[in-house]
Amino acid sequence: MSIRTGTGTAATSSNDRQVRRALSPVERWYWMCDQISPLNVVARVRVRGHLPAPVLAAAAAALTAEHPLLRVSIDSAVDGTSPHFVAPVDPLVPIRTVVLEQEDPDAWQREIDTVELPTRLDWRRRPLLRLVDIAQAGATPDETHDVVLTVAHTVADGTTALSLLRRLVELADRLRDPAVTVAEIIDARDPLPAPEQLLPKRFRGARGVGYAVAAGIGDQVVSATARACHLEPEVPVAPADRRSRLLHRELDATRLAALIERCRAEGVTVHSALAAALAAAIGAEIAPGRDGRIGVGSPIDFRAELDPIVPQQDAGAYVATVPVGVHFGPSLGMWQSARRLHRGLLRRRRCQQHLALLVTLRFLCPKSVATSARAIAMVEATGPGNVCLSNIGHYEFADRVGNWTLAGAQFIAGVSVSGFFVGTVNTTHATLHWNFTYIETVVSAARAARIADAAIRILLAESTPRSSSTEGSNA
Repeated sequence: MSIRTGTGTAATSSNDRQVRRALSPVERWYWMCDQISPLNVVARVRVRGHLPAPVLAAAAAALTAEHPLLRVSIDSAVDGTSPHFVAPVDPLVPIRTVVLEQEDPDAWQREIDTVELPTRLDWRRRPLLRLVDIAQAGATPDETHDVVLTVAHTVADGTTALSLLRRLVELADRLRDPAVTVAEIIDARDPLPAPEQLLPKRFRGARGVGYAVAAGIGDQVVSATARACHLEPEVPVAPADRRSRLLHRELDATRLAALIERCRAEGVTVHSALAAALAAAIGAEIAPGRDGRIGVGSPIDFRAELDPIVPQQDAGAYVATVPVGVHFGPSLGMWQSARRLHRGLLRRRRCQQHLALLVTLRFLCPKSVATSARAIAMVEATGPGNVCLSNIGHYEFADRVGNWTLAGAQFIAGVSVSGFFVGTVNTTHATLHWNFTYIETVVSAARAARIADAAIRILLAESTPRSSSTEGSNA
């Protein structure tokens, strides 16, 4: 294997509209977490066909020209306070090329696990994204490229990462024609205010703070009543020493279809079924043979609730995580647990507790990393990210672009200091991709693998048609 490191074409804008403002509380929170332990969002797709390096570099330049948030770095006061978006000192998008001499279909997992998750982006000097091209069987009919896009959580969530990757491939296809220029194909996006500034009117101003506090108190009461337990560290690791690791699992089209059919019969979402299976797997680890509840955070995409609505194509972090105590144990079946979880999430969405979190974060977010110890400890003790399941559902990603065949589009999220164990899920290319990330040593590799495998095993065992299942359907 040989590795070449380079950079793409300079990221230039087709207009003079730039993002030059202070980071909002939610953006500042993600930025501070990243400084303590890397907090990256990663998207990957396999491209079968010839993809020249100059074409990928030109596509990267076009992508950054489209998105104002991809043309920023972050600066701050000397003491780490007052962070704000600025023009990058070096506007080039880093592109790393890994050339494999032998076929290795899992190489993308290794690159994400060993490099992309544990390595923070150069937010001081460069745009908040980078690319990896894992090339195999070059200049042959079997040539493939695993294209991996890594972006800072400060300006992206899972939907953003996949949207950027999809657009990158589309731009690369157009730019294979040497007569096509970047300037004539870009679709420049308008700069957007911070997410908090787009909240519905009832969440704005002093009245909005009161509304958010009321919703937050209600959530605390529900959480206290649930008495949910947490996944405790096997070996404590200081926040600054935490490293995210990756395990990849998936369901093929046949098993996915069976799961969807059973979810419909049980009246629950796929997300609720996944969370219930995950809770059962973790429950078997922390309280074998006993009943209990474990808090599972569920990130909610709030783009459609903003004013104005923010399209998927715009960069930014537009998720907020709400906690739900999920039942596990021998006295309650997975589908009963999933139905209770489903009702709990509906209740939280109706109360818009995820939006209330954004409002209250302005009072909870520390001013700098130096003053963050108390907030980090509180998040670890009571936050919704201890165990988290982020599922964006079906994501439309073409199977073909030009004469390229595409497969395996999915996203992965780093854990940083927000929790210990995270599952990220999307259904693309007729496959449900379920990636598990965990904090090394806090969760041992053996325990992480047991949880991932048990969650899949439980899910498959419960996905038989309802008519052939012996389980009752009582809520």
